[in-house]
Amino acid sequence: MKDIIFHPSITIRQAMKNLSQLGQKCLVITNEENMLLGTLSDGDLRKAILKGAAMGDSIENIYQEKPTVLIQGQYSLPEAKKLFLEHNFDLIPIVDAKGIFEEILFLESVLKDRDVQQKKKLDVPVIIMAGGRGTRMEPFTKILPKPLVPLHEKPIIEHIIQRFTDFGCHEFHLTINYKGLILKAYFEELQPDYGIHFVEEQEPLGTAGSLRFLDGKFNQPFFVTNCDIIIKADYSSLYEFHQKGGYDISLVASAKEYIIPYGTCKLNGEGNLSHINEKPHYDFLINTGLYVLNPDVLKLIPKNRFYHITQLIEEAKNRGKKVGVFPIDDNDWIDVGQWAEYQLAEKRL
Repeated sequence: MKDIIFHPSITIRQAMKNLSQLGQKCLVITNEENMLLGTLSDGDLRKAILKGAAMGDSIENIYQEKPTVLIQGQYSLPEAKKLFLEHNFDLIPIVDAKGIFEEILFLESVLKDRDVQQKKKLDVPVIIMAGGRGTRMEPFTKILPKPLVPLHEKPIIEHIIQRFTDFGCHEFHLTINYKGLILKAYFEELQPDYGIHFVEEQEPLGTAGSLRFLDGKFNQPFFVTNCDIIIKADYSSLYEFHQKGGYDISLVASAKEYIIPYGTCKLNGEGNLSHINEKPHYDFLINTGLYVLNPDVLKLIPKNRFYHITQLIEEAKNRGKKVGVFPIDDNDWIDVGQWAEYQLAEKRL
């Protein structure tokens, strides 16, 4: 329990990393005297980042200062269960009559395992863009399609699919081109307990061109993912973010920090030195390659034309559609599409 209790002096970056490492969606904030100050959810952090907060800013003005609490000895489990279900909480702090923090009541301790799983279950189609040549992964991809490059004891694509099946997804559409027959043969031999459908490109159509073949197939928002990334985020939270925000496209972005290991020179208007920034820090949100799309967005993709998903996003914006960004911690994004990252991925999974 003590691992999720923090003081308000921590930064947004520290809070995101702690939530990621602990596998939680909420932190408890107390002062030096153990007085409960509030709670900080992953949603609170996302809102702050999207409003322009820097990763190095403290959480002092971000956390919820009036959270729902239970008073020690003055609540029943049925009352607690009702609060969890009505407000979609993952935890509720318990305090004494003076507001001193005592303990935490977790969702899992109130609901049965099957109820927790049902609460988070998704029944959403997933499209995996699996038709690329994977040139960054040669020489492996001279022989195998990139999705079948092994990572530990199973190929990359099985790691990706497992992340979705853990949240209840069971319908997968794979767009294939390069060495597509090998990929089809692999799943024919595997005989998985989830549905696999293949969308075959006759020629390469970029990172979004083949999505046009699926126009009319879906009646609800669906996931689209690259075949060389593993995202450890809560997919149910991502889907809820997309729906509640009224977005047409939502993309998952990794919060990355870059530190230049030198002093950078800033010049004035006359070409003279103004000042030196010693080892400056820069924060970026990097597109990971995981998206949620509304079905009608597919109509914006031209038929049988090479087309990237970045073009689709720009076209959607030009048409007045709403594009959302779902920030995640850098540790929750594993890019296995190039050798340097692949070797790191072996250690992180």
